[in-house]
Amino acid sequence: MLTGDQMRNEVVKYFLTSVPRDAAVTRIEYEGTKLAIYTKNPDLFLEQNQITRDLVNLIKKRVVIRSDPSIRLPPEEAEKKIREILPPEVGVQIYFDETLGEVILEAGRPEDVSLQAEGISQQIAKETRWKPRILRAPAMESRYIQAVRQFLYGSPEDRANILRDVGERIFRTPVLGLGDVRITVLGGGQQVGKSAFLLETSESRVLIDCGISPGGRSGLNQFPRIDTRVTEMLNLDAVVISHAHLDHCGFLPYLFKYDYDGPVFCLEPTATLMMMLQLDYIDVTGKEGAFAP
Repeated sequence: MLTGDQMRNEVVKYFLTSVPRDAAVTRIEYEGTKLAIYTKNPDLFLEQNQITRDLVNLIKKRVVIRSDPSIRLPPEEAEKKIREILPPEVGVQIYFDETLGEVILEAGRPEDVSLQAEGISQQIAKETRWKPRILRAPAMESRYIQAVRQFLYGSPEDRANILRDVGERIFRTPVLGLGDVRITVLGGGQQVGKSAFLLETSESRVLIDCGISPGGRSGLNQFPRIDTRVTEMLNLDAVVISHAHLDHCGFLPYLFKYDYDGPVFCLEPTATLMMMLQLDYIDVTGKEGAFAP
């Protein structure tokens, strides 16, 4: 398995020896689970499929090629150009993810979500140098969804630092190599609620789910037994949330309260649903006169 430095060296070597034109690579960054390559060459950005396949086969990691910020249209100009490209009957909300160089098109009708198949996506990328990502718009706007958008698209520098830090953890050089895996059930064993499974290897610790038991009325009945593995819980490498039900995610905010500062992996819809359910749980519990965690 290649180390982080070895991967960077292999990528640089590939562009020096295997790409017959000016690649104009400006930087190579860790980006969470991916290795991101930024280029000022518009052709490389637009015609990257074969190159990304070659690099994935070379370093055995996920690779993405992004446009350097210097060649992207400013967001105001890019939005104007996109609305000129889109058919007049297509209604979309447009958001710019400056961290990833992506423009998010939220389409309201199911048929609008298939815009990518009509070649419009490629035209947008060619004329704006932003990579389009087409999503179905939420059926109903809410302050929760707006808050998630603000977090994702409103602080590009902070988010870039988070992704870089996560990437450095993922691609760090192994010290002990592969070994045994130990699983500790902290909650959710032979019961419905407070699901939490701690997976440990010689290299890392990952928590699978971190839930509560909504019907529980005391600490032991309501929360997973993180008190039995305090040292390990404060040194987690990652948390993976399987889905948004409270018995799988309701205790997650506690980890951050007690100084957890690592990544949380989940499906994209889970992030929004998880936030909605957690805030609703606090609201309902308070109205019932009970203790809200």
